[in-house]
Amino acid sequence: MNDRIIFDDVSKFYGEVLGVNRISLSIPPGITTLVGPNGSGKTTLMNLMTGLVQPSSGHISVLGLSPGNATEFFSKVGYCSQFDSFPRGITGFDFLMDSLMLHGMDEVVAFGLAAEALERVQLGQAAGRRIAGYSKGMRQKIRLAQAIAHHPRVLVLDEPLNGLDPMARADSLALFEELGRQGMHLLISSHILDEVDRISDRVVLITGGYLIAEGNIHQVRQEVRDKPIQVLIRCDHPELLAARMFEVNHCVEARLHADGRGVFLRTGDIDQFYSLLNGIAMEGLVKIETVAPADDDANAIYQYLIGSDGSAS
Repeated sequence: MNDRIIFDDVSKFYGEVLGVNRISLSIPPGITTLVGPNGSGKTTLMNLMTGLVQPSSGHISVLGLSPGNATEFFSKVGYCSQFDSFPRGITGFDFLMDSLMLHGMDEVVAFGLAAEALERVQLGQAAGRRIAGYSKGMRQKIRLAQAIAHHPRVLVLDEPLNGLDPMARADSLALFEELGRQGMHLLISSHILDEVDRISDRVVLITGGYLIAEGNIHQVRQEVRDKPIQVLIRCDHPELLAARMFEVNHCVEARLHADGRGVFLRTGDIDQFYSLLNGIAMEGLVKIETVAPADDDANAIYQYLIGSDGSAS
């Protein structure tokens, strides 16, 4: 299928260390997010897809092209890695010009595309400044500009929101959504569930090099919703609070925080859980200071999906 990114039973080993194992995916156009903690295999999948590393077994096809066909392949693919290194003394504009001319474009075409990409990531006013003077967020933006400047059909983004302030994050998310609507493939890695929820058409969950689950965000969230969710409550009488919640069958597990000033409660019905908690707070028997989901990140989702209390790595 020439409109899809295909991983066909792909494995990658670094000596005796597993990178990914027997991954099979068929990714259509739109925004797909790889979710996983550090060391889960997200970057390995991206490096395999872009030909930076070769699979130990299996086959990869990107819009019908092999990553080994470098010239044609990279005319259709853009990659924004987490690697943060630039030639000494170079400006943002010259960095993009050099990158585009390496694609074989003449100077006039490269000039127009570089200016366009800088405006799209809102770095136009900083184009003539040296990258060495950019903030971390600006350096992230210039790498994104490099990845989109040649109008690729596939955009691979490794943790693209790291280092961005809230306004820049919102602008980047809007740009990703716009590109997705235009029919581009975006493959984005993340370890923050909120980012996945806001921008993704589909999610791929990976841990320890293994594919755990995939599907659109609603399917994955429903699967997560069917599993118990853990909440951390800071209060003055955590044991009393846990006992009250167990009385009405709204907890399946309780665990005191190490400092004795809070309790982790796991519930299978989060809406009813919060309703009951509000009632207890109004009674005044327990002074509740803070309530926060303890399962914000991808590790917790893996625990839901694979039924493990351990941390994914």
